[in-house]
Amino acid sequence: MSALDQLLSVQEHDTTLNQLDHRRTHLPERAALVEIAEQEADIDARRGELDERRTELARSQKRLEDEIALVEAKRVEEDARLYSGSITAPRELQALQDELATIARRTSELEDELLEILTDLEPIEEAIAALDDETRALAERRAQVESSLAAAEAEVDAQATSVRAERDDAAATLSAEVLADYETRRRQLGGIAVARLNGSSCGGCHLTLSAVEIDRIRKLPADEPATCEECGRMLVH
Repeated sequence: MSALDQLLSVQEHDTTLNQLDHRRTHLPERAALVEIAEQEADIDARRGELDERRTELARSQKRLEDEIALVEAKRVEEDARLYSGSITAPRELQALQDELATIARRTSELEDELLEILTDLEPIEEAIAALDDETRALAERRAQVESSLAAAEAEVDAQATSVRAERDDAAATLSAEVLADYETRRRQLGGIAVARLNGSSCGGCHLTLSAVEIDRIRKLPADEPATCEECGRMLVH
């Protein structure tokens, strides 16, 4: 294999490495992980709103339960006085009974408010439980996708390692000057520094070279690279 063919082989391997790098960067598992992250963020936002509402209701529930406990304690105290026999005056007895009736009404009102709070809490708790189920399902899905991604990356990396070894073997046959020129042109020409001359066309830019230029290239030694007059790439002829 001529030096120019070896240089073209280096180019082909570099192109394959670029393609593998692009493939690794754009593995479908990465897009799936982005989608999962978006779903997780949405769930977190909804869960945050529900938690806030649940906290508000829980505070109201605690306040009502504390107030009911105080009212109940008052009822027990007044009820004990009523049946203790210490109050005998009809007017005082009537006043105490009226107080107990007031306490009963207040207790009923508070219990109704508490029931309303508990009724409001129920669908929120159910919604939170459903979101927790979604979160667990997404966590399982994430683990599966991350495992698949790791396997896909390992496969691409193994291919890249093999291609890179072949590329290095081909590059080892070329002089430092040729490789330096090649690398400079690669940076300048979008990664493609070497192309084959196909008839009268450059395999890099696919433009047709002039007849004079083709004639000049045909007269060059087999190992001397030509340069495409249109794009500046080295031509294997």
